[in-house]
Amino acid sequence: MTRTSGLLYKIRGGVHPPSSKALTAERAIRKIEAPATITIPMRQHIGASCTPRVKKGEQVLVGTVIGDSEAFVSAPIHSSVSGKVAQVASQPHPAGGEVLAVIIENDGEYRSEPGLTPLHGWEDMEPGEIRKAVRAAGMVGLGGAAFPTHVKLSPPKEYPIDTVILNGAECEPYLTSDYRLLLEETEGILLGMRIIMRAVGARRGIVAIEDNKPKAVKAVEAAARGLGIEVTSLRTRYPQGAEKVLIANLLRREVPSGGLPMHVGVVVNNVGTAHAIARYFTCGMPLVERVVTVTGSVVREPSNLLVPLGTSFSHAVEECGGFSESPAKVIMGGPMMGLAQYTLEVPVVKGTSGILALSWKETRYSVPSEPVCIRCGRCVDVCPMGLIPTYLGSYAHNEKWDLLHKLHIEDCIECGCCTYTCPTKNPLVQLIKTGKAELVRRSRREEKDSASKERRGEADEDV
Repeated sequence: MTRTSGLLYKIRGGVHPPSSKALTAERAIRKIEAPATITIPMRQHIGASCTPRVKKGEQVLVGTVIGDSEAFVSAPIHSSVSGKVAQVASQPHPAGGEVLAVIIENDGEYRSEPGLTPLHGWEDMEPGEIRKAVRAAGMVGLGGAAFPTHVKLSPPKEYPIDTVILNGAECEPYLTSDYRLLLEETEGILLGMRIIMRAVGARRGIVAIEDNKPKAVKAVEAAARGLGIEVTSLRTRYPQGAEKVLIANLLRREVPSGGLPMHVGVVVNNVGTAHAIARYFTCGMPLVERVVTVTGSVVREPSNLLVPLGTSFSHAVEECGGFSESPAKVIMGGPMMGLAQYTLEVPVVKGTSGILALSWKETRYSVPSEPVCIRCGRCVDVCPMGLIPTYLGSYAHNEKWDLLHKLHIEDCIECGCCTYTCPTKNPLVQLIKTGKAELVRRSRREEKDSASKERRGEADEDV
C-alpha cells in the first residue's frame, strides 16, 4: 500500500536547503576493514555510559561484550574486531570531551564469538524476549540520536502502541546512508520493521520516505507488497524526518509538550536500526558496524562505507582517497544538526551517520561577536515546533533560565532551521543547547540537594 505526497504531508515551518546528496547517492555501500588499532568509547548512546568489561591484555573477538551497564537506559557495547586490549583509557569523543574507551589492537583475523547464532522463529517470540534480544545486540537509534532501542520498545502498559513508523526520510543534506540501505537492504529493513511491530504489539506499520528518493520508494513498495506495510512518499522539506514532525504529518497526532511518541501510541525507528535488528536475528551479529556517508566538496571519492565501530575518522577518510585540499570544517553528521570536530583522530560510534568535510569557501561567513536579532521573525516562521527561537536564544544568552522553561525550550528538536534562516547569523541553536544543558544541571543539582536534605532529616530522626 502506497500513499503519495500531497498537502497532507506539508510540514509546519521548515526550510529547503540544497540537498547536496548527488555526491554519494549512486555510490553503493562499500565495506572497509578496521585500522590496526581501534578505539571504542564506553559512551555511545543516550543514557548511562557503560563500564568496561575487559582489561588490558585480554583477548577479544568480534561480538565480545566489552562494556555494559546495569541501567535500563543504556545498551551494551561489543568489539568490532578480534585482537588484544591495548589499554582502557580516556580518549577524545566525537560528541565532545573525553570518555573512557577500550583500545584494541586489531589482529586482522575478524574471528567471531562462537556463541553468536541466529534467533529463529521471531514470529512466535513473546515481546519481552524480542526486547531482551534487542538489548543484548546493543541496538540504538542509528539516525543520530542513539537512543537505546529496547527502551523505545518497552512502553508502559498505559500507553499501548498501535503504529510503528520507520523513518527513511533522511532529510539532512549530504547524507545518503539510509537511502543506500533502502535500495540495497530492502528486505532486511522490512524484516526488522516486522520484528519491531511484534515487540510493541502494533498492527500498523508505515515506511516514510521523502519524495526526492523515488527509487527507494519504488523498491520498498515492491518488497512490502503483501506484508500489510504502508509506504508513504513525503514532500521533501527539512526537517521532515524529525519524529514529532513525522507523527504530526502522517497521523495528525501531536506529541504533548515534554512528551514522547509513545504518549500518542507511536514508535519511530530509523531504517538503519531496523536493518541492524534484522541482521542480529538472521545472523546473530550484534551492532559492531554501521553505514557512514563520507562526503563533502574536499573529499576525493565521496562514498557510503560500512565501517567497523571504533574506526578513526582519519582512516575512513583515507578509504575515500583523502582530501583534495585542507578542509575548513569536518562535521560528524550533516550540516544542519551535526557536530564540528577539532581532530580526525576520533572514532566512528553508533551515532555516526556521516563524516562531512567542507571547504573554506563553503564555510566563510562572519559571525557576530554578540547575538544580534533584528526582529524579522524568520526563525519563528520556520520553527517546526511552533517555538520562538529568538527569545529562547536571548534568554539563554542573558541567563534567564526560568523563562526558558516557560517557553518550552525542552520541545526544541535542535533542527537548526532558525540558525539557517537567520539573516544576522545569530547562533540560536548553540544558545538553545546551552540553555537546555543549564536547565538539566540545575534540575540535577536540585535533586541532589533534596536527597541530601532527606538524608540529614533521617539522621536527625535516628538521633
